Amino acid sequence: MTISFEGRVAIVTGAGGGLGRSYALELARRGAKVVVNDLGAGRDGSGASDAAARVVEEIAAAGGTAMANGGSVTDYAQMEAMVAKAREAWGGVHILINNAGVLRDRSFAKLEPADFAFVVDVHLNGAANCSKAVWETMRDQAYGRILMTTSSTGLYGNFGQANYGAAKLGQIGLMKTLALEGAKYNVRVNAIAPTAATRMTEDVFPPELLDRFSPDLVAPAALFLVSDEAPTGTILGAGAGVVQAAYVTLTRGIVLDAPTPESVAAQWAAITSRDGEIVPQSGAEQAMTSLQRLQGA
Repeated sequence: MTISFEGRVAIVTGAGGGLGRSYALELARRGAKVVVNDLGAGRDGSGASDAAARVVEEIAAAGGTAMANGGSVTDYAQMEAMVAKAREAWGGVHILINNAGVLRDRSFAKLEPADFAFVVDVHLNGAANCSKAVWETMRDQAYGRILMTTSSTGLYGNFGQANYGAAKLGQIGLMKTLALEGAKYNVRVNAIAPTAATRMTEDVFPPELLDRFSPDLVAPAALFLVSDEAPTGTILGAGAGVVQAAYVTLTRGIVLDAPTPESVAAQWAAITSRDGEIVPQSGAEQAMTSLQRLQGA
């Protein structure tokens, strides 16, 4: 089976370099018309450049079709205008990859509230703005694929990245809910946690690992998650050619005979035992499993 994007229109945010550029180039190579969105800012969100235009030139040189967009994902009106322009030019929008991001890393003790708010605004509110801007189009055409970009920091934490981690795990909550709401309209929503040597991680990877963690090695997982065959509500980790699945799980838990802080402490091992844990398909399952445990008791 060959995965093709012929006849599809894709928007990739933060596509002026790194992961977004790799996604845009491969989508175009496989037939998609691509909106390359990028402010061209530094990794802290400052400055501007013509990064998006340069990627469009690459796509055109390879025989593909693309347009540049310099709108900010933090500005909903600009994202609406971007979607409207894509629809006017190409008739619809079928794929959205929410990839735009910034870093302002500091330990929480030194982190300014403004830097926390800005990172959340770009990653989480930006993903919500873009997803909202395409949502009605995707519902009306009964087809849509949206990819959120989460992170191992959001899933598992990382020193000095409280703002980034909060924003990235927030995207999982957004993804899980949109996957439920989009299901009957054939709008599938997933998330990827990439590990790649990019401008965002240039001070993390030693030089000898740069090629091994090329953004091009994340693109296959990302493109599968926006293809016709995509699942929905899935979190994939991808890097260096390795693809993994991540889950938010729930243990079976226990019924406390006398619910007190002391009984929680005494039963801690049983409460946290992973024997028989489940992967809930919606938030309602926590209450449902509690009721089932009570009935069983």
